[in-house]
Parts: sequence; structure tokens; C-alpha cells
Amino acid sequence: MTEATFTVHPTPVGDVLLVSVDAGLVAVQVLHDDERDVDEQLARLTLALRAVPGRDDGAAENARRQLDGYFAHRRTDFDLRLDWRLTHGFARDALQTVCEIPYGQTAGYGEVAAMTGVPRAARAVGNACARSPFSIIVPVHRVVHADGSIGGYGGRADVKRFLLDHERAAGV
Repeated sequence: MTEATFTVHPTPVGDVLLVSVDAGLVAVQVLHDDERDVDEQLARLTLALRAVPGRDDGAAENARRQLDGYFAHRRTDFDLRLDWRLTHGFARDALQTVCEIPYGQTAGYGEVAAMTGVPRAARAVGNACARSPFSIIVPVHRVVHADGSIGGYGGRADVKRFLLDHERAAGV
């Protein structure tokens, strides 16, 4: 059985749930504004991981520090060990490709599909982004529609807009 821990870290876009296993971060999720969302996310992750994450507010220290640096405009990327066990196949390939989109820039879903090697898979890229276990850390907020509109972000388009504006304001 996998040993898992979690902590909740405050950020300018709301609390972020960080879930770690020995191999690294397994989930980074922006929470909706209530305790029920933490419980729902943890229940989903318990099933996926086959382990009950225990609360450890000292966990994910490096991730918390890097998130703080990102929001303070001192960091433009993340150097964290990620455990990709919750995503597979093309979705994993697409999310790993998203990591190549430079800070402060965007790419279309179709562009990411082409970069991943499957040019007609724009919709699959959208699904991968919507289901990413790594909010903010894997910058799916940088993936937009071909017409430049931002699209969704786990039901939180306001968070996606904030992240895009945050990066553009840095002037990098």
C-alpha cells in the first residue's frame, strides 16, 4: 500500500491541496472555497491511490516554497519530483508536453496536440488538461482555444485568468 500525506497551502488563487507519496507529488489541486472540497478531493485520491492520505502540514515543504516563489514572481518554473501514476497514455504525454510552454506564453489545444505528435487530438489535449492532477505545477492554464479565448480550468476560469495575468504581469 502507498504511503500518502497531504497538506493545504494558501495561495492568491485559494487554498491548494498538495498530496505526496514517496516518489513525489501525486496531486496539486486548487480547492473550491469550502472544507467539503478537501474531503471530496481526498476521497477521490484515496480510491485512486488505494491509500488514505494522512494530514502532515510539514509535508511538501519544497512544493509550498516553490508555489510561494511563483506567486511572488521569483520563479517561472517548478523543479519538483512528480509521481505521474494518476495519468496514463496520451494524456500523460500531453501534460508533459504542456510543461514545455514557456512562462507567460500560451499555446492552443491543437498546437499542444501537434507538439505531442498527434495533430488531430486537440479535444484529447483538452480532456487531459481538464483532468490534470497537477494544477499550476503543470501549466495547463497556458493552454487556450485557437481563437485565443481561455476556456475552462476545472470549473474555475477565474483562476486560469488570474494565472495568465499573473505571468504576463511579470514581464518575463
